[in-house]
Parts: sequence; C-alpha cells; structure tokens
Amino acid sequence: TPGPFELRMSGQPVEQLVRPTGLIDPKVEIRPTRGQIDHLMEEIKQRTDAGGRILVTTLTKKMAEDLTDYLLESGVRVRYLHSDINTVERIEILRDLRLGEFDVLVGINLLREGLDLPEVSLVAILDADKEGYLRSQTSLIQTIGRAARNVDGEVILYADEVTQSMRKAISETERRRKIQLEYNEEHGIDPVSIRKAVSDILISGFGRGRDATVPDKSKSRRREPVGGSPDELKRLILQLEEEMHQAATDLRFEYAARIRDEVHDLRRELRDVG
Repeated sequence: TPGPFELRMSGQPVEQLVRPTGLIDPKVEIRPTRGQIDHLMEEIKQRTDAGGRILVTTLTKKMAEDLTDYLLESGVRVRYLHSDINTVERIEILRDLRLGEFDVLVGINLLREGLDLPEVSLVAILDADKEGYLRSQTSLIQTIGRAARNVDGEVILYADEVTQSMRKAISETERRRKIQLEYNEEHGIDPVSIRKAVSDILISGFGRGRDATVPDKSKSRRREPVGGSPDELKRLILQLEEEMHQAATDLRFEYAARIRDEVHDLRRELRDVG
C-alpha cells in the first residue's frame, strides 16, 4: 500500500485490485474495548473449531506478553512473535502456525513480516483507535489485508471511537470489496481460499519432489549437508538465488531471507567438497 510520499512522487499510480482467485477483501467489524478479551476468546474458539488460524496485533510488548500468557492459561494454543526472535526462528514459527502446531499468533508489528498465511481467517486489532504509526491508515489497510487470502477472512477492530485512519482504512477496504464482487459477478467467479503447500525450501528444491512431506520442526538452520557433486551444488545454488531474487521482487522478504541463509550454507558446503 503506497504512502503519501510514494503517491506524490509516482505521478500516476496504477491499481491492481482484482484477484483471479476471486478472493474478496475481508469484512471489517468494530467492537468496543469493554469485554474485548472475552469476545476475542469466543472468536478464537469459533475459528479454531473450523480449522482456521488467528492473528492478534497489540500496541505494546507488555500487552502482547500478558495476552499470550492469559490465552495460554485458558488452554489456547498460542505463540508470541517479538522483535528478539531471529529470521529463521520467525520462519519456523510462521510455518508451525500454518501446519496447525498452534492456532493463534500474537504480535506487535505483524504487518512488517510480509506474512503469506492463507489459513488465517481472523485478524484482531486491539487498540485500533490509538492513532500512530501502527494504527495509521496505511498500517491498518496492510494489517486488514492479512485476512484477504482466506474466503472466510474477517477483521475485528477493537476501539471505543472511530478515528480518521480507521474510517479511511475501512472505506478503502469496502471499495476494494465492491470492485472484486462486481468482477466476480460479471465473470461468474466463486471465490476460493488460496491453497499453498507448507514446504521446506531444500526439500522442494533439491533431490525430492514437490509432494515431499514437511520435516519436523527444527531449532536452527539445516544441520545435515545436502550432499551431491560440486556441479549439482552449483546448480542448486543458482536455482535458489533465482528464487531468492524473485521472492524479494514479490516483497516476500522472510522467504527470501530463509533462502539467503540456505545459499550461505550451500556455498560453505561447496567449498568443503571442492
């Protein structure tokens, strides 16, 4: 979502709003902050019973930690994504969310993660009416978009008043919904959630088919060498570098960072066998 500076400098921006999958931007609901945790708990139960995942974004680290502790004590399978977690660990957490190892991810600035999570059917934004960087129009639009890959995607804004940023973000989301709905009706499209396999980069990229099973959760980067001749390793490195550049072009920075780490390990392995 371009900011004011990008819009000023671009001259004539071009919108690309229509999705070939027919997916519609999520419905946005505003709920009062009074009783928000109880309401959130009910929503979490409904979504998890249906097999969905939930993102919850807060404004402060303390609130994120306290909420995570409360949800854990209430029996919710939840994790907390914070700034001290390195890139690889973040990728593993996001992969585990998709695999269903847990159901709820709590964070502060989830919009910066470049999240691509089709299983997420609910995004809950706490303190949505606290104006600032994390609750600006652009940030709200991007956070709302985290639920746009699921046909049942919805967003709940917990707030006691409707700020200008909230109003503009909701208006823009409704505008996009209207355009997609009209396109779907005109072309007879029935929206379906994005189906995307959860796979490990090396399993999908070297020595095995795309239907290989996902490995057990690891605590660090790959420990075992890939194996193969120097020429095979060079081909794999070239393949992964191409995929890394494409991921960066597509703004999938977490995925690109993971590939970069794998390429680093492969180059070291190539030196060892060479």
